[in-house]
Amino acid sequence: MAALLDQAASVGRPAAPRALSVWLTKPRVLAGGFAGLHALFLVALLPTILAGDVLGDLPLYRAWAIEGLDVSQWQGISVDWVYPVGALVPIVAAALAGPALYQLLWFLMTTALNAASVYTLATGGTRRRGYRAAWWWMLVLLIMSPVALLRLEGITAPMVVIGLTLIARRPAVASLILSAATWIKVWPAALILTLVVACRKRWTVLITGVGFSIAVVILVSALGGMQFITGFVSTQSDRGLQLEAPVTTPWLWMSVLGVPGSYIWQNMNLNTEEVSGPGDTIAAAVTDPAMLIAVVVILTLILVALRRGAAETGLLLVGSLALVTALVVFNKVGSPQYMLWIAPVIALGIRDGWREWKTPAILMVVIAGLTTAVFPILYLPLVAGNPGAAAILTTRNALVIVMLGWAAGRLWSMARRVPADDALPTRRRRDGELGVARNLTGRSDQA
Repeated sequence: MAALLDQAASVGRPAAPRALSVWLTKPRVLAGGFAGLHALFLVALLPTILAGDVLGDLPLYRAWAIEGLDVSQWQGISVDWVYPVGALVPIVAAALAGPALYQLLWFLMTTALNAASVYTLATGGTRRRGYRAAWWWMLVLLIMSPVALLRLEGITAPMVVIGLTLIARRPAVASLILSAATWIKVWPAALILTLVVACRKRWTVLITGVGFSIAVVILVSALGGMQFITGFVSTQSDRGLQLEAPVTTPWLWMSVLGVPGSYIWQNMNLNTEEVSGPGDTIAAAVTDPAMLIAVVVILTLILVALRRGAAETGLLLVGSLALVTALVVFNKVGSPQYMLWIAPVIALGIRDGWREWKTPAILMVVIAGLTTAVFPILYLPLVAGNPGAAAILTTRNALVIVMLGWAAGRLWSMARRVPADDALPTRRRRDGELGVARNLTGRSDQA
C-alpha cells in the first residue's frame, strides 16, 4: 500500500502510475472503495447481528445501557465509571432499538462517522492529497477493524478526523466536535490543548470547548451525578501496569522469562490483563509524572516554534502527533485501540503533504498490523507468556516510541529554526564583511 501511495504522489513517472493516481481521485472510485470496505465489515458481523449477539467490548456497553434503561442505574451519573459521562450517548443510542439489535446499530453509527471522516478528508485541500489521505485512513480502519468496529475509539477517532479537518474553516464547529469526543474518551483533550497553544483561532476553540463542558456539567448536576463526574480519573489512576502498555515491556519479559515474583494476571474489576513484578508499583507511580513532564516539554517546544515563525498547520499537526503519542508511550494503561489515537493526526498530515508525512504514515500501517496481530490473533498466547507473541508486542511498542521520536525531532527542528527577521540582518552583515574583505584583497566574484 505504501508503494501505491508513493506512486499516487509521484510526478513525472510512467503513464500507468499516473493513470492509477487519476483513477484513485475519482469520487465514485473512493465511494465504491468505502462501500466495499463496509460491506466487508457487515458480512463479517452478519452472523453476530442475526444471532442478536455482540462482540468485543460491546457486551459491556450493552449491559451498561440496559442497566440504565431498565433500572435507571446510569454509569457516570449513579456510580463511578471508567469513562467520561459523554460515553453514555453512543453506548445508550445503540440500545434504543433493543438488545438484539445492539451490534447492528453500533455498526451503523461507526459507518456513518467513518463516511463523514472520509468525506471531510477527501474534500479538504487539493483533491490528490485529500483522496490519498482518505484511502490511507480506510486502510488503517481495515487493518484495525477488530477495535475500530467494536470499541469507543471507533466513535471518537473519526470524530477527531472531522474536527481537525474543519478547524481552519469552522473552528467553533471543530471545537464542539473535539469537545464532544473528549467527553466520550479523554484523549482528544490533547488535540484541543495543542490548538489552544498554537492556533490563531485559539479563543474560538477555547470558548466553545469550555461552553460545551459547562453544559455537560450542568446537565450531569441536574441529574444528580455531580459527585461522579470525575470518577474516570480515579478509576484510571488506580490501575497497575497493563499488559500492552509500552512502559510494561520490561515486566512483560520478566514474566515471560520466569523471573521470580513476575506474572500476568487478570484485573477482574476492570476486565484487563495486568503485569506484576519487582518494581512494578514504583513504575506505575512514576508514569503519570513522566507523562506530565513529556506534555510540558512538548508544549514548550510548540510555543518556541510558534514564536520562531513555524507554519501553523505543520506545527499543529506535528505537535498533536507528539502529544497523543506521548500519551500512549508514558501511559501505564495500554490497549490496542490506543493506536487509533495516533492515526487521525497522521491522516491529516498526509492531506497536508505526503512527502513530509511518508515516514509516520508507513510506520502507522506497520504499527496497526502488529497491533492486530497481538489482539485479537495472538492475545491468548500473549496472556500465557508466549515469547513469540511478546516479541511482536515489543516490536510494536518500540515502533510507537520511534513515532514519538520522529514527532519530537520534527518539533525540535521547528523550535530551533532561526526566524527570518533575525536571519536577515545576519546575512546582510556577513555579506558586508565579505565585501570588505574582497575590496581589501582586490579579489572579485568575476572569473
